[in-house]
Amino acid sequence: MSPIHDPISVAVISNRLTAITKEMGQIMLLTSRSPIFSESRDFVTAIFDAQGQLVAQTSYIPVLLGAVPFALKAIMNRFNMEDLHRGDVVIANDPYQGNSHLPDVTIARPVFYERRLTFWAVTKGHQADLGGSGVAGYNPLAKSVWEEGLRLPPVKVYANGEYQQDIWDLILLNVKSRDLVEGDLHCQIGATARGEEALIELLDRHGQVTAEEAIQSYLEATEKKMAAAINAIPDGYYSGERGLDNDGIEMDRQPTIRVDLTINGEKLTFDFSRSDPQTRGFVNSPFANTASVCFQSLFACIGATIPINAGSLRLISIVAPEGSIVHCRQPAPTTASTLLTCAAITDAIWIALSQAIPAQSQSGWGRRCAPMTAGFNPRTRRPFVCTHHNCKGGSGATEGFDGWSHTGPVSNMGGSRATDPEIFELAYPYTLLQYEFAPDTGGAGKWRGGMGAIIRWRVETSDVQCVTVGSGMLEATRAFGLLGAKPGSLPTMQVISADGTKRELRVNAFHTIHEGDTFEIVSQGGGGFGEPLERDPEQILRDVVDGVVSAKRAFAEYGVVIVGPEDDSTINVEATRSERARRNSAKTKTVTLVK
Repeated sequence: MSPIHDPISVAVISNRLTAITKEMGQIMLLTSRSPIFSESRDFVTAIFDAQGQLVAQTSYIPVLLGAVPFALKAIMNRFNMEDLHRGDVVIANDPYQGNSHLPDVTIARPVFYERRLTFWAVTKGHQADLGGSGVAGYNPLAKSVWEEGLRLPPVKVYANGEYQQDIWDLILLNVKSRDLVEGDLHCQIGATARGEEALIELLDRHGQVTAEEAIQSYLEATEKKMAAAINAIPDGYYSGERGLDNDGIEMDRQPTIRVDLTINGEKLTFDFSRSDPQTRGFVNSPFANTASVCFQSLFACIGATIPINAGSLRLISIVAPEGSIVHCRQPAPTTASTLLTCAAITDAIWIALSQAIPAQSQSGWGRRCAPMTAGFNPRTRRPFVCTHHNCKGGSGATEGFDGWSHTGPVSNMGGSRATDPEIFELAYPYTLLQYEFAPDTGGAGKWRGGMGAIIRWRVETSDVQCVTVGSGMLEATRAFGLLGAKPGSLPTMQVISADGTKRELRVNAFHTIHEGDTFEIVSQGGGGFGEPLERDPEQILRDVVDGVVSAKRAFAEYGVVIVGPEDDSTINVEATRSERARRNSAKTKTVTLVK
């Protein structure tokens, strides 16, 4: 089929497809039972053509999106064309059949037009519970995927529009939070139903042939844009590596991701052959998750104006040896791959890209370092599951821009909202005591890293389970700075009992929590970008006045002397000029001695 070249038709149809995915997303936001969807927006929506090519998407959580094509491929391999009918809805979550980790459930609906398969409407979202012995699906002691929860190969939950009672019974019997899971699965299914309806309306209006030709033109145009973006990166071989704090089982070993990035004209290859073998614990990444992280890491640096679809992904190659931490063999556990391993992969890629295109690269984001909790809420008399998205850190800075505050982790790229404080107290048996930005947490640089946050809440129930899931508590894993900048802050995570006793919480471990305990989390700041001594003193003064940076740190990190009371601070220009000259002179002498 030859693509059409009418740019207006291509633009109208491609934008309508994107709008449909946004409608699907709004349905999920408005009909979900769990704040994981309605508040944190931990899902994506997408449309694929009949061949399984991604044509449009809305990626609230980017790390989920790149894995969806692999999940749909597994579904299409499972069902022959004659096995698919209008009204079918397929569910899947198996990490070894195209998915990332068990909590992220894929729902796919084939869309037929004039008795022919034309599209797929797909959602992928983090369910509050899919069984297993962990909390919210996270079990750092799991040594196999079977210990993490219920594995679902591609199977129909609706067939010809008929509710498949036996499949639903099987799923819901194996989860602890039945109401949340059942409601949110129907939420995902309802979103695909609207997708189907809107796609048929599009085909009625424009015709199937015109729509398919417009999509082909759109994908080809996107491929050309990506080719130009890759071609603008200097040809070469660039490397980066980053580690994790532990895998939940071997607590003193830091698994390491190593990537070699090759640019050759319009071709780009991520090679992870030097990465560590898969681990015993839950930080292993299935290939689909690794690929998704590669896509989002690259787009964050070069693809801000490039649509994410099959066209823009064609020029990217990924080498990830099976049996490694970035392409694990079953039955390795994988639950932390989308949060923790994702961050290490992203860091390694950005460090590699910073050698080629420093002005487009980003410094490290504050990593996830927070609890997951679940139990019984006496206020609602229902089970609850909380993933604590409000413990977000700051993003890294980049050329020309400070980092965003309280927006991480990097897997979410700012797409996940912090739970509204009133919803937090309504949905969970907690009382929020403090919730504000944490000053002096962003890494110093010409462009400052984003701030982390301070959050404290008191537990109001005796029935609560807790597991910590995190990374970045080590010097080697904190948010890195680029081009002479400083790293972001180290996080802190502790529980204060009713008698005032404090307990530091180690990451990737189960913890005993009592009624009356208070959690206190200070999330990580993002890394800075560029030499701190090059930051405009006026920007530093604004940071001090706004409470982002203390006057003490303004001097220690930036050499800026701030004088006067907090509400009327000013810069001592002469003292600042003298201090910065002294530091630059000392730096020059150090460089000379090293030479």
